[in-house]
Amino acid sequence: MEGDFCTNDGARRLKLKIQEYWRERGYDVSVDLVEEGFVPAMRSGRTDVRSDMINGLPRRRAVTEAA
Repeated sequence: MEGDFCTNDGARRLKLKIQEYWRERGYDVSVDLVEEGFVPAMRSGRTDVRSDMINGLPRRRAVTEAA
């Protein structure tokens, strides 16, 4: 399913989207995928997307090379 971000593939796509979005704006964001295994409420496995952002905002600017 394209919009399901809890699957391995969906979580990986979301991770790349988040990193690319903030990289284009000059920020360095670390995003990790965490396998949570089977979740009875969902009746399936789950992959969490976790980052080092605070309240959805990056913590640091990307280091840029001097010209």
